[in-house]
Amino acid sequence: MANTIVWNKHDYVLRMRERINTPTTWTDVLNVKYSDVRTIVNGSLTESTVVPATYTRGAAYVWDDYTLVADTLTIDGTYIEPMFIDEADRHQQGYVEQMNIASFQGKKLNEKIEGLALAAAISGTDFGATDLANTGDDDTTTITVSASNVDDLIRAIKRKIYAHNGVDYAVERGIFIVWRAQDFELLEAFVQANGFTEADIALKNGIPVQKAFRYMGVDHYLSTSHTANHLFAGVKGCMEIGILRSTFGKAKFIEDPASGLSSYGPLSGLGITTRVDYGFNLPAYLLEFIMDINVA
Repeated sequence: MANTIVWNKHDYVLRMRERINTPTTWTDVLNVKYSDVRTIVNGSLTESTVVPATYTRGAAYVWDDYTLVADTLTIDGTYIEPMFIDEADRHQQGYVEQMNIASFQGKKLNEKIEGLALAAAISGTDFGATDLANTGDDDTTTITVSASNVDDLIRAIKRKIYAHNGVDYAVERGIFIVWRAQDFELLEAFVQANGFTEADIALKNGIPVQKAFRYMGVDHYLSTSHTANHLFAGVKGCMEIGILRSTFGKAKFIEDPASGLSSYGPLSGLGITTRVDYGFNLPAYLLEFIMDINVA
Protein backbone atom coordinates (compact mmCIF):
# COMPACT_ATOMS: atom_id res chain seq x y z
CA MET A 1 0.00 0.00 0.00
CA ALA A 2 1.43 3.36 -1.00
CA ASN A 3 1.66 6.08 1.63
CA THR A 4 0.41 9.58 0.83
CA ILE A 5 2.28 12.42 2.55
CA VAL A 6 0.14 15.51 3.07
CA TRP A 7 1.92 18.87 3.49
CA ASN A 8 1.17 19.42 7.15
CA LYS A 9 0.79 23.18 7.48
CA HIS A 10 -0.12 23.10 11.18
CA ASP A 11 2.97 21.11 12.14
CA TYR A 12 5.09 23.25 9.82
CA VAL A 13 4.17 26.40 11.77
CA LEU A 14 4.73 24.67 15.11
CA ARG A 15 8.20 23.48 14.06
CA MET A 16 9.13 26.91 12.70
CA ARG A 17 8.02 28.53 15.97
CA GLU A 18 9.96 25.95 17.94
CA ARG A 19 13.11 27.01 16.12
CA ILE A 20 12.31 30.72 16.51
CA ASN A 21 11.88 30.22 20.26
CA THR A 22 15.24 28.50 20.81
CA PRO A 23 17.65 30.56 22.97
CA THR A 24 19.50 33.15 20.92
CA THR A 25 21.96 35.95 21.55
CA TRP A 26 19.51 38.74 20.78
CA THR A 27 16.80 37.43 23.10
CA ASP A 28 19.37 37.09 25.88
CA VAL A 29 20.96 40.55 25.70
CA LEU A 30 18.09 42.78 24.57
CA ASN A 31 14.93 43.88 26.34
CA VAL A 32 12.42 42.11 24.09
CA LYS A 33 8.90 43.56 23.96
CA TYR A 34 6.17 41.71 22.07
CA SER A 35 3.26 44.00 21.31
CA ASP A 36 0.55 44.80 18.78
CA VAL A 37 1.01 48.52 19.52
CA ARG A 38 3.00 50.42 16.91
CA THR A 39 4.45 52.98 19.32
CA ILE A 40 5.41 52.02 22.87
CA VAL A 41 6.07 55.01 25.11
CA ASN A 42 7.98 54.50 28.35
CA GLY A 43 8.93 57.01 31.00
CA SER A 44 12.19 57.36 32.89
CA LEU A 45 13.28 59.63 35.72
CA THR A 46 16.34 61.82 35.43
CA GLU A 47 17.80 63.67 38.40
CA SER A 48 18.27 67.40 37.84
CA THR A 49 19.54 68.57 41.24
CA VAL A 50 21.52 67.02 44.07
CA VAL A 51 20.20 66.76 47.62
CA PRO A 52 22.41 68.85 49.99
CA ALA A 53 24.87 66.72 51.88
CA THR A 54 24.20 68.48 55.20
CA TYR A 55 21.14 69.91 56.91
CA THR A 56 20.86 72.50 59.67
CA ARG A 57 18.05 71.93 62.11
CA GLY A 58 15.29 74.47 61.78
CA ALA A 59 16.50 75.62 58.37
CA ALA A 60 14.84 75.19 54.99
CA TYR A 61 15.87 72.36 52.74
CA VAL A 62 15.97 72.08 48.96
CA TRP A 63 13.69 69.77 47.01
CA ASP A 64 15.40 67.19 44.83
CA ASP A 65 13.82 67.70 41.41
CA TYR A 66 13.29 64.92 38.89
CA THR A 67 12.30 65.12 35.25
CA LEU A 68 10.10 62.48 33.62
CA VAL A 69 11.48 61.75 30.15
CA ALA A 70 9.36 60.00 27.50
CA ASP A 71 11.17 57.22 25.68
CA THR A 72 9.64 55.85 22.48
CA LEU A 73 9.99 52.44 20.85
CA THR A 74 8.38 52.32 17.40
CA ILE A 75 7.71 49.03 15.61
CA ASP A 76 7.99 50.15 12.00
CA GLY A 77 10.57 47.89 10.33
CA THR A 78 9.70 44.73 8.40
CA TYR A 79 11.67 41.75 7.17
CA ILE A 80 10.00 38.99 5.14
CA GLU A 81 11.44 35.48 4.78
CA PRO A 82 9.82 33.93 1.65
CA MET A 83 10.39 30.35 0.54
CA PHE A 84 9.12 28.60 -2.57
CA ILE A 85 8.64 24.83 -2.92
CA ASP A 86 8.23 23.53 -6.47
CA GLU A 87 5.08 21.46 -6.96
CA ALA A 88 7.02 18.29 -7.71
CA ASP A 89 9.42 18.82 -4.81
CA ARG A 90 6.44 19.56 -2.59
CA HIS A 91 4.93 16.14 -3.19
CA GLN A 92 8.26 14.35 -2.98
CA GLN A 93 8.98 15.70 0.49
CA GLY A 94 8.33 13.40 3.40
CA TYR A 95 7.17 14.67 6.78
CA VAL A 96 10.72 14.84 8.14
CA GLU A 97 11.91 16.96 5.22
CA GLN A 98 8.95 19.30 5.68
CA MET A 99 9.91 19.85 9.31
CA ASN A 100 13.54 20.44 8.34
CA ILE A 101 12.43 23.18 5.94
CA ALA A 102 10.34 24.76 8.69
CA SER A 103 13.32 24.73 11.09
CA PHE A 104 15.53 26.25 8.41
CA GLN A 105 13.07 29.08 7.80
CA GLY A 106 12.91 29.81 11.53
CA LYS A 107 16.71 29.71 11.76
CA LYS A 108 17.13 32.22 8.94
CA LEU A 109 14.59 34.56 10.57
CA ASN A 110 16.47 34.47 13.89
CA GLU A 111 19.77 35.14 12.14
CA LYS A 112 18.29 38.15 10.36
CA ILE A 113 16.94 39.63 13.60
CA GLU A 114 20.37 39.18 15.20
CA GLY A 115 22.00 41.02 12.31
CA LEU A 116 19.45 43.83 12.54
CA ALA A 117 20.07 44.15 16.28
CA LEU A 118 23.84 44.30 15.85
CA ALA A 119 23.45 46.95 13.16
CA ALA A 120 21.17 49.03 15.42
CA ALA A 121 23.69 48.76 18.26
CA ILE A 122 26.15 50.88 16.26
CA SER A 123 24.16 53.88 17.51
CA GLY A 124 25.33 53.07 21.04
CA THR A 125 28.12 54.83 22.90
CA ASP A 126 31.43 54.59 21.07
CA PHE A 127 34.28 52.60 22.59
CA GLY A 128 37.69 52.73 20.94
CA ALA A 129 41.43 52.56 21.50
CA THR A 130 41.58 55.39 24.06
CA ASP A 131 38.74 53.81 26.03
CA LEU A 132 40.79 50.62 26.14
CA ALA A 133 43.89 52.51 27.29
CA ASN A 134 41.84 54.64 29.74
CA THR A 135 43.25 57.82 28.19
CA GLY A 136 40.02 59.04 26.56
CA ASP A 137 36.29 58.41 26.37
CA ASP A 138 33.77 57.60 23.63
CA ASP A 139 36.47 56.99 21.02
CA THR A 140 36.00 55.67 17.46
CA THR A 141 39.64 54.64 16.91
CA THR A 142 39.61 50.95 16.07
CA ILE A 143 41.07 48.31 18.37
CA THR A 144 42.95 45.30 17.06
CA VAL A 145 41.76 42.43 19.23
CA SER A 146 44.63 40.08 20.10
CA ALA A 147 45.56 37.28 22.48
CA SER A 148 47.42 39.82 24.63
CA ASN A 149 44.61 42.35 25.02
CA VAL A 150 41.38 40.35 24.96
CA ASP A 151 41.26 40.26 28.77
CA ASP A 152 42.18 43.97 28.95
CA LEU A 153 39.24 44.74 26.67
CA ILE A 154 36.86 42.87 28.98
CA ARG A 155 38.13 44.82 32.00
CA ALA A 156 37.95 48.15 30.15
CA ILE A 157 34.32 47.55 29.15
CA LYS A 158 33.47 46.78 32.78
CA ARG A 159 35.37 49.89 33.94
CA LYS A 160 33.42 52.12 31.58
CA ILE A 161 30.12 50.73 32.88
CA TYR A 162 31.19 51.19 36.50
CA ALA A 163 32.53 54.70 35.89
CA HIS A 164 29.09 55.80 34.66
CA ASN A 165 27.37 54.53 37.81
CA GLY A 166 26.30 51.29 36.16
CA VAL A 167 27.40 48.92 38.92
CA ASP A 168 23.86 48.30 40.15
CA TYR A 169 22.58 47.74 36.61
CA ALA A 170 25.45 45.34 35.95
CA VAL A 171 24.70 43.37 39.12
CA GLU A 172 20.97 43.22 38.43
CA ARG A 173 21.08 42.48 34.70
CA GLY A 174 24.56 41.21 33.83
CA ILE A 175 27.29 42.39 31.44
CA PHE A 176 27.72 40.94 27.93
CA ILE A 177 30.00 41.10 24.90
CA VAL A 178 29.06 39.80 21.45
CA TRP A 179 32.27 38.76 19.67
CA ARG A 180 33.17 37.85 16.10
CA ALA A 181 34.45 34.35 15.37
CA GLN A 182 38.10 35.43 15.29
CA ASP A 183 37.77 37.21 18.65
CA PHE A 184 35.83 34.36 20.23
CA GLU A 185 38.69 32.02 19.30
CA LEU A 186 41.21 34.25 21.08
CA LEU A 187 39.00 34.43 24.14
CA GLU A 188 38.59 30.65 24.26
CA ALA A 189 42.37 30.22 24.01
CA PHE A 190 42.92 32.71 26.84
CA VAL A 191 40.33 31.00 29.03
CA GLN A 192 41.79 27.54 28.43
CA ALA A 193 45.32 28.81 29.08
CA ASN A 194 44.19 29.95 32.51
CA GLY A 195 42.96 26.50 33.45
CA PHE A 196 39.22 26.90 33.03
CA THR A 197 37.06 24.20 31.49
CA GLU A 198 33.73 24.42 29.69
CA ALA A 199 32.01 23.08 32.80
CA ASP A 200 33.47 25.96 34.84
CA ILE A 201 32.29 28.70 32.51
CA ALA A 202 29.21 27.35 30.75
CA LEU A 203 26.41 29.87 30.43
CA LYS A 204 23.35 28.21 32.02
CA ASN A 205 20.66 29.74 29.84
CA GLY A 206 20.03 27.17 27.13
CA ILE A 207 22.62 28.52 24.69
CA PRO A 208 25.33 25.90 23.95
CA VAL A 209 28.82 26.64 25.25
CA GLN A 210 30.08 26.71 21.66
CA LYS A 211 28.14 29.97 21.22
CA ALA A 212 28.15 31.50 24.70
CA PHE A 213 29.86 31.21 28.07
CA ARG A 214 30.52 33.22 31.22
CA TYR A 215 34.01 34.39 32.20
CA MET A 216 35.39 37.27 34.30
CA GLY A 217 31.84 38.08 35.38
CA VAL A 218 30.77 38.69 31.76
CA ASP A 219 28.58 36.66 29.39
CA HIS A 220 30.38 36.18 26.07
CA TYR A 221 28.50 35.42 22.85
CA LEU A 222 29.55 34.40 19.36
CA SER A 223 27.88 35.93 16.30
CA THR A 224 28.68 35.93 12.60
CA SER A 225 26.14 38.71 11.90
CA HIS A 226 28.18 41.75 12.97
CA THR A 227 28.43 44.88 10.88
CA ALA A 228 32.06 45.11 9.76
CA ASN A 229 34.46 46.63 12.34
CA HIS A 230 31.98 46.61 15.21
CA LEU A 231 31.33 44.55 18.33
CA PHE A 232 28.41 44.94 20.72
CA ALA A 233 28.80 45.10 24.51
CA GLY A 234 27.21 46.54 27.61
CA VAL A 235 24.56 45.78 30.20
CA LYS A 236 21.82 43.32 29.33
CA GLY A 237 18.30 44.60 28.81
CA CYS A 238 19.29 48.21 28.14
CA MET A 239 18.74 48.17 24.38
CA GLU A 240 15.12 47.43 23.45
CA ILE A 241 13.60 45.54 20.53
CA GLY A 242 9.89 45.66 19.83
CA ILE A 243 8.30 42.81 17.87
CA LEU A 244 4.78 42.80 16.48
CA ARG A 245 3.12 39.89 18.23
CA SER A 246 0.44 39.18 15.60
CA THR A 247 2.84 38.60 12.70
CA PHE A 248 5.81 36.97 14.43
CA GLY A 249 5.90 33.19 14.17
CA LYS A 250 3.07 33.08 11.63
CA ALA A 251 3.25 31.60 8.14
CA LYS A 252 1.20 32.09 4.98
CA PHE A 253 0.85 29.30 2.43
CA ILE A 254 0.23 30.58 -1.10
CA GLU A 255 -0.69 28.23 -3.95
CA ASP A 256 1.02 28.97 -7.26
CA PRO A 257 2.38 32.37 -6.18
CA ALA A 258 3.35 35.04 -8.69
CA SER A 259 7.02 35.01 -9.62
CA GLY A 260 7.33 38.78 -9.31
CA LEU A 261 5.16 41.80 -10.04
CA SER A 262 1.57 41.34 -11.19
CA SER A 263 2.66 41.20 -14.81
CA TYR A 264 4.64 38.01 -14.17
CA GLY A 265 3.08 34.60 -14.45
CA PRO A 266 2.56 32.28 -11.49
CA LEU A 267 5.00 29.63 -10.29
CA SER A 268 3.83 26.03 -10.02
CA GLY A 269 4.19 25.16 -6.38
CA LEU A 270 3.73 26.42 -2.83
CA GLY A 271 4.95 29.72 -1.45
CA ILE A 272 5.57 29.96 2.30
CA THR A 273 6.19 33.38 3.82
CA THR A 274 6.90 34.45 7.36
CA ARG A 275 7.88 37.88 8.62
CA VAL A 276 8.99 39.93 11.57
CA ASP A 277 7.87 43.50 12.20
CA TYR A 278 10.35 45.14 14.54
CA GLY A 279 11.80 48.32 15.97
CA PHE A 280 14.76 49.23 18.18
CA ASN A 281 15.24 51.79 20.93
CA LEU A 282 18.33 52.88 22.83
CA PRO A 283 16.97 54.71 25.90
CA ALA A 284 18.91 57.92 26.47
CA TYR A 285 19.36 57.36 30.21
CA LEU A 286 20.90 53.92 29.52
CA LEU A 287 22.97 54.87 26.48
CA GLU A 288 26.30 54.70 28.32
CA PHE A 289 25.63 51.01 28.93
CA ILE A 290 25.00 50.22 25.24
CA MET A 291 28.46 50.16 23.68
CA ASP A 292 29.59 50.10 20.09
CA ILE A 293 33.10 48.59 20.20
CA ASN A 294 35.16 49.81 17.25
CA VAL A 295 37.52 47.07 16.06
CA ALA A 296 39.91 46.57 13.18
